[in-house]
Amino acid sequence: MRIAIGSDHGGYELKEHIKSYLSSKDIEFTDYGTHSTASVDYPDYAKKVGEAVTKDRFDFGIVICGTGIGISIAANKVKGVRAALVYDENTARLAKAHNHANIIALGGRTTPFDKAISILESFMNEQEEERHMNRINKIKEIEGK
Repeated sequence: MRIAIGSDHGGYELKEHIKSYLSSKDIEFTDYGTHSTASVDYPDYAKKVGEAVTKDRFDFGIVICGTGIGISIAANKVKGVRAALVYDENTARLAKAHNHANIIALGGRTTPFDKAISILESFMNEQEEERHMNRINKIKEIEGK
């Protein structure tokens, strides 16, 4: 499994926590920044992760800002990205199963460390359901216009 991960300053600490978890599980990841708590603009990191997921064949991406809202909006501007702001195990599971999300967004200021790991595990352990392909194809059609 290969994961692309990125955050702004508001998500930096949560990103570092998630990276530690991934390392402990021998899960390969690439960190697209930021690399400190200095103020930066979340769209820059959403774009980096979005392009990495759609072009470099990562299994999925994780983006984090203060609430997860802005970075998820920005990530969804990258063609081919289906980013979902998830806030618990159920939304993570459904984002993967029903929406075939290829990026999850988390709030660094709203998601406790232990909850983030549980959310991530739920997403990673879920399978995309084929019965939703008609809807996914309609999303792709909208995106193509």
